[in-house]
Amino acid sequence: MIPFPNISPEIFTVSIGGFEFALRWYAVSYILGFACALFIMKFYIKRQNYWPAGKPPMTIGHADALLSYLIFGVILGGRLGYVIFYNPSYYASDPISIIRIWDGGMSFHGGFLGVIVALILFCLKSRLVIFSTADLIALATPPGLFFGRIANFINAELWGRPTDMPWGVVFPGVRAQSCPDFSDLCARHPSQLYEAALEGLMLFLILIFFASKRFLRYPGFIAGVFFTVYGISRFIVEFFRVSDPQFVSAENPYGFAIIFGQFGISMGQLLCVPMVVAGVIFIIISLTTFPKQN
Repeated sequence: MIPFPNISPEIFTVSIGGFEFALRWYAVSYILGFACALFIMKFYIKRQNYWPAGKPPMTIGHADALLSYLIFGVILGGRLGYVIFYNPSYYASDPISIIRIWDGGMSFHGGFLGVIVALILFCLKSRLVIFSTADLIALATPPGLFFGRIANFINAELWGRPTDMPWGVVFPGVRAQSCPDFSDLCARHPSQLYEAALEGLMLFLILIFFASKRFLRYPGFIAGVFFTVYGISRFIVEFFRVSDPQFVSAENPYGFAIIFGQFGISMGQLLCVPMVVAGVIFIIISLTTFPKQN
């Protein structure tokens, strides 16, 4: 097993007037993710021959404006998604905690829905083609997912189930060490790194491959691949990841959201099912409806 690296979640802390302000790796992951997204969108906008009829879905100026919509959609959607999908009873009893984002609690699927709403609003306002714009956003998203999961690892959160594999990591904290049948230190799957590899790096390489083969000429295809590959990757990783504590009980030690006899699926897996279905539908519609433009 591997000891957890001694990396502080805070890069540095500054005290001003009795208040402490800290720059955390999690905040940096968001900054890097949005910066990479803007760079990638502009990169593909300049490749006009990649798009239907040689016309990108937007201009460079549109990309700058779209970024603000995406930031708002990710943060608001991610927070509301966590509140609604993962801990509604707690936040119903203490609504003021909803705005305490700094205490943690963000949902990818909520942020995903927030981005969809932001995308639709921006395209309607700017009169842009929604499907091709969705392709552009899909291409730009995986680096942010990669940085976010690395930050989760540094924060020692969202770790996996106990394992005796040689790459198991000994995470700090009482709950991380509350492993049944372990009298000494227990190691867990570094599920954050699994997600960084699958949902970040692998997904990015797959999307770049299809983009290089001119599949951006099929509006909605790249977005469909994103939905499908992310959903399948997350569904798989959930088998190794520990569910949020509010789902875990003596009768439900694995924290399943839905139980089928002795088996069940987690909330993350449940939310991935419609995502994969939507992705497959996007791919089929794209390949059968939109002819390739030469």
